[in-house]
Amino acid sequence: MTYDLAIGDRAYSSWSLRGWLLFDAFGIPVKTHLARLYTDELPNLLKDFFPGKTAPTMRTPDGVVVPETIAIAEELASRHPDAGLWPSDPSARATARVLAAEMHAGFGALRNHCPMNLRVSYTGCEPPAEVLADLSRLETVWAWARKVTGSQTPWLTGTYSVADAFYAPVAARIASYNLPVSPEAAAYVQAHLAHPSFRRWRAMGMVDGADQDFYRRPYPRRPWPGPVPLPARPVDGTQAENTACPYSGKPVTHVLELSGRRFGFCNAFCRDKTVADPEAWPKFMEIYHS
Repeated sequence: MTYDLAIGDRAYSSWSLRGWLLFDAFGIPVKTHLARLYTDELPNLLKDFFPGKTAPTMRTPDGVVVPETIAIAEELASRHPDAGLWPSDPSARATARVLAAEMHAGFGALRNHCPMNLRVSYTGCEPPAEVLADLSRLETVWAWARKVTGSQTPWLTGTYSVADAFYAPVAARIASYNLPVSPEAAAYVQAHLAHPSFRRWRAMGMVDGADQDFYRRPYPRRPWPGPVPLPARPVDGTQAENTACPYSGKPVTHVLELSGRRFGFCNAFCRDKTVADPEAWPKFMEIYHS
C-alpha cells in the first residue's frame, strides 16, 4: 500500500520536509506530488487533495485525505503501529507528543526571520531578541526531553521519533543561518544533517527547481555544515558501468562521473539528486561499491 503526499519545493518547504520524513524515516511507502510554491501549481495540485489547502497533505491508500503534519503523524502511527513513529515507552511517548505539539504551533519569530533554505548556509543573520528567545526555548525543551526520558542517543526521546522529524526543519534553519546554540544543541543539529532521510531530501531539494527569490538573503555565505558529499559531477553521453538506473531499472539516458568511473540513470533528476549527495542513496552506493 502506497500513500500519496502533496509537497512544495523541497529546498524551502519546511512543513513538506516534516511530512515526508514521517514516511521515509519510518519505511512507509509514499508517492510524492511536487508543486512549486508561489505559483498556481500548489492550489491546482490540491484540487485532488480536498479539503487540503497546504503542503503537505496526505491521501491514504483507501482514499482518506489528511492535511496537517500533526494529523498525518497520528494517522500513520495508528495505521503502522510497528513502524516506531512514537516511542513505545509511555513516558517517552508523552514527552515526544509534547515536543511535537509545541513545534507545530510555536517558534514563530524563528520561522519568520529564518525561512528554511537548504541550498545555502550563511555566516550569520543578526538574529533579533525574539529569535534568540525562540532558540533559548528550543534548548530548554530539548534538554528537558533528554532528562525526563534518559535518552542516550542523538535523538530527543531515545530512538528517532515523530518529535525529531518535527524538529528537522528547525535544525536546518540553525545550520543555514549559523544560529548561536549550545554544543549540545549543535550536536543535535548535526545528527539531523547526517540522518539518511534528511540527506536524501536535501539532495533532491538542491536540484528540483530554480531558486526561489523569496528566500534570498544578503548575508555572507559559508559551506553547508553537514556531511561533505563525494565529488560527483554530471557528464555527457550514455556510456556507463551499469545499463539500468539503480532506482527505476529503466535504461540509462544520463550519466555522472565519480572517482573516474561512470554511472548511469534513467533521467536527469535521478542523476542530479545523486550528484548532489551520492552517499545519501543506498541503491547507488551498492553499485558504486560493487
